[in-house]
Amino acid sequence: MKENQQKENINNRKFVGRLVYSVLTERRCVREALKLFPDSQDKNIECAYHALVHFEADEDLRYKDYEYREAQNEYLEFIAETLSSGKELPRNIVAEYEDYYKGIARPWTSGFKGFFKEFLRFINV
Repeated sequence: MKENQQKENINNRKFVGRLVYSVLTERRCVREALKLFPDSQDKNIECAYHALVHFEADEDLRYKDYEYREAQNEYLEFIAETLSSGKELPRNIVAEYEDYYKGIARPWTSGFKGFFKEFLRFINV
């Protein structure tokens, strides 16, 4: 069982690495890539997800500051390269995101159950 999970994590990392590359090469927008992220408990995948969220959020800063844009591109390229080979990201990179974000955001479920779940999350229960 554990071996199957490990193979799945490696395959998911490779897939996510390709998604990050597709964003960096402008073949896919960030929003589209984020929607394709696998549902995984792998901290490496969560880290890449949130790195892309920050990439999108920093669009104005990236436009104004060339050096920041280049540094962020290199950072994402490192993440993509590491994950594309199925490897784990360095612990310090994962730790940067681990304290602030829990999991990957998923669209909510329709109906009362989805509303109630999001409401509880909104009020931070």
